[in-house]
Amino acid sequence: MPQRRSHVAPSAAQTELSAALAALRESLDAPADFSAAVLTEAAASDAATPELDLRDVPFATLDPRGSLDLDQAFHLERRDSGYTVRYAIADVPGFVVPGGAVDEEARRRGQTLYAADGTIPLHPKVLSEDRASLLADVDRPALVWTFALDSEGVVEDFRLERALIRSRAQLDYVSTQAALDRGEESPATLLPEIGALRIAQEKLRGGASLNLPDEEVVRATDGTYSIERRHPLPVEEWNAQLSLMTGMAAASLMIEAGIGILRTMPQPDEKSFDAFRHQTEALGRPWTTGRYGDYLRELDRADPMTLPILEAAASLFRGAGYVTFDGSVPSDTEQAAIAAPYAHATAPLRRLVDRWSLAICLSVSEGREVPVWVRESLADLPALMQESGQRASRLDSATINCVEAALMTPLVGSTIDATVIEIRGERATIQIADPAVTASAPIPDGAAPGAVVQLHVVRADISRGEIEFSV
Repeated sequence: MPQRRSHVAPSAAQTELSAALAALRESLDAPADFSAAVLTEAAASDAATPELDLRDVPFATLDPRGSLDLDQAFHLERRDSGYTVRYAIADVPGFVVPGGAVDEEARRRGQTLYAADGTIPLHPKVLSEDRASLLADVDRPALVWTFALDSEGVVEDFRLERALIRSRAQLDYVSTQAALDRGEESPATLLPEIGALRIAQEKLRGGASLNLPDEEVVRATDGTYSIERRHPLPVEEWNAQLSLMTGMAAASLMIEAGIGILRTMPQPDEKSFDAFRHQTEALGRPWTTGRYGDYLRELDRADPMTLPILEAAASLFRGAGYVTFDGSVPSDTEQAAIAAPYAHATAPLRRLVDRWSLAICLSVSEGREVPVWVRESLADLPALMQESGQRASRLDSATINCVEAALMTPLVGSTIDATVIEIRGERATIQIADPAVTASAPIPDGAAPGAVVQLHVVRADISRGEIEFSV
């Protein structure tokens, strides 16, 4: 649940904020509306009905409350001493015509963008929230991964098939976590068990997870904005393990076939590790032994120093990108944080690259040649995804900056307490508790990470998303 929420009250600041957010959306090279040609093609598109019928399997989806772009559905059951995990992915490759209007527009957008006042979707909603979405109680074509896990959660075998499915329940994180905590039976009953085993396998591989609190700008029904920060619920982390397992399976298929696109990230260098060690020492929670993934997993969420440590650890998770290959597999295929080769293959409604991964994996699984359109466009994907990733990052940071400036407007001229998270040169990243704002500021001489300092709020410019402090 949210740790704290800071609201921009209805006022002149609220009006200015609404105008700033609208201007921000307009500045992006990603209009929310689609052309008539794209909408017409999307409305007429239809995937062929698969021969395999799995509608008797009671799949369920698990997403944030109110979501309609449902990429994944799962079914979990015991198998002898282990488990069978079925993970169905929306059959976007079956709906999108290669080289068509929807395809071309999706390549321009790259991914769904999440703005404070709504989404800028990758695909028209008639596809992403209707015809291709794995909504409950309707028949849908899907690409179904079936995993056989042993009693320790190790993948013994897997396969990928195109099948007709019918989801029976649309679950949300909060309600599902509450039901699991009460011990109630649900489609997710085995998820804590399987998720915990997969987390243990991640630990054995040497993988690391950076579970920073979500920072999201939300809009209330009265039109006011707030920033909501919360730690992911355990059910979200367990569910994420199903996606990670699938991404690793997709990577292994593509590597074996000698064609694909991987999500890679280099191992942090010793300089980065040394800097992180010094920061943990300064924060009074020194990392002295073991792997950094184990250290991060053992942090106490209730400890006020955990957030500054996680913020500092972000420097270890940089450099992620995409690498394509066709014929010659790269020498370095690993995603360092996962500690295994990995591919994006579970969110095709919201991310462009997944459609290519799924098309390749399905062709390999069925013993067919990879489609010509995939081979001809594969090398274009890293640049397309980098551009869209930069666009998403700019939108996220600029949106939060504008809202934080609006939250600080009533405090201009006053003195506040702030916690130092990180120091770079003569400036520091600071965290203010109320309102919940993270910002850059000058710091008093001698201040160290973890220290509480007093700062004077000089200026808050909503349109620019800037906050100015003085010591």
